[in-house]
Amino acid sequence: MLYRKLGNTGLKVSEISLGSWLTYGNAVENETAIKTIDKAYELGVNFFDTANAYNRGEAEKVVGEAMGKYERSSYVLATKVFFPMGDGPNDRGLSRKHVMESAHASLKRLNLDYVDILYCHRYDPETPVEETLRAFDDLIRQGKILYAGISEWSAAQIEEAMRISDRNLISRFVVNQPQYSMLSRKIEAEVIPVSEKNGVGQVVFSPLAQGLLTGKYKTLGDIPADSRAANDKMNIFIKGMLHEATFEKVNKIAAIAAKLNVPMAQLALAWVLRLPNVASALIGASRPGQVEENVKASGYTIPADILEEIEKALQ
Repeated sequence: MLYRKLGNTGLKVSEISLGSWLTYGNAVENETAIKTIDKAYELGVNFFDTANAYNRGEAEKVVGEAMGKYERSSYVLATKVFFPMGDGPNDRGLSRKHVMESAHASLKRLNLDYVDILYCHRYDPETPVEETLRAFDDLIRQGKILYAGISEWSAAQIEEAMRISDRNLISRFVVNQPQYSMLSRKIEAEVIPVSEKNGVGQVVFSPLAQGLLTGKYKTLGDIPADSRAANDKMNIFIKGMLHEATFEKVNKIAAIAAKLNVPMAQLALAWVLRLPNVASALIGASRPGQVEENVKASGYTIPADILEEIEKALQ
């Protein structure tokens, strides 16, 4: 496993990280989830991701149980705040009240004194950015979080946050968690350039496009019964990607992977890691074997001519 610095910080994270979205505490049995986390740790993954909203805190409990056996300094753990955690008007968003209460509740579920990264899970148009930044800055000063991050913010929103931080001499966001894969490239135009300028690293989610870039899906009419696309608990986002144009691209990438004699998933992960601004590719493994395959992407360099061939295939 290779490690990269996260943005302009001194924090080093594994090129492959493990998430728990819609799996742990929900679609995957706790015992299997813990075995998957253990396998990742064994293989050198030091970066683990969860969120309070993942099954209303249940994923955090599973992750906390799994990580409790390891030396705290040996891993980096991230969680998030924004989405509803209750039915009250203040049980959501990025107000100071919700940020503070959510951070304390997450620490309790994780059974930790601090988390390494707390993300704003989305942008909150109802809360002034300065209010959110000051709440995060206070949590950093209290030692309850070490770094502040964002997820799925636009380039303009990131720049706004940087201006406010600098003007008020408060902690900056240092990491962004956007969706990014061969089939979802919107961050390349603006988000990455703005992030590079401001020292923000990317930890990309869905680098395998919800499984479409693993080779298990070949045609629209051939969806495996045991796949994410067929699981009503897990196919929220993949449904919108299931059309013939997508499968044309997928099959071209599969042919390139076969020519290289590497698994398609490994090629897709190495492709997102080709960018120096990407610190880690966040995978969503539901069993240990998937982690064993995916970690092989760390350190794999795609030849320049193959990168050009992939670019043509994705046009």
